[in-house]
Amino acid sequence: MTSASGPTAAWRPGTQGGDLLPSGPAGRLATPAGDGHGPQTGPPTVTIGSYPDYPAAQRVVDYLADNRFPVEHSAIVGTNLTLVESVLGRMTTGRAGLLGAGTGAWFGLFIGLLFGIFTVGNWLAVILVGLVIGAIWGAVFGAVAHAMTGGQRDFTSASSLRAGQYAVTVDAQFADQARQLLGRMQMPNSAANTR
Repeated sequence: MTSASGPTAAWRPGTQGGDLLPSGPAGRLATPAGDGHGPQTGPPTVTIGSYPDYPAAQRVVDYLADNRFPVEHSAIVGTNLTLVESVLGRMTTGRAGLLGAGTGAWFGLFIGLLFGIFTVGNWLAVILVGLVIGAIWGAVFGAVAHAMTGGQRDFTSASSLRAGQYAVTVDAQFADQARQLLGRMQMPNSAANTR
């Protein structure tokens, strides 16, 4: 019978230290620190102002930075987030093929350039062949992929997140200093709702 004398020797149910798990490929496992309710969030923060748009909040942080405030203890927090999907146009199989041809042409150009570097003869012809073959395959794949959707998404769109307002927060220990600096800042009355 052999005796264990390594890092896994402590893992024996029912013995002292037996509740520890053996170490894995990344090392010994440990219980997470904290209260068990997720990652530590850092020091407490205080909202020093809320603004209707991002440029106004950015001007506040820039003003704080210009006045030697430790801005690494501040944050701009977007609240009341809304997902906006802007419809750009109708998508047809032909348009999907055309967009696929453009993407394929770029990829074919890249491959053609790679092969063209190592070509002794006419390297320009190699690049053009790569571009044309890439465009053809891209068009085929784009059209087929759109046709396979069965008309369930016949439009193109772009998604973006928009915030209803932007709050400037600072660590609680710097809140008084930030408020004093903001008291000297000249902003339009409609831009800030300082608390």
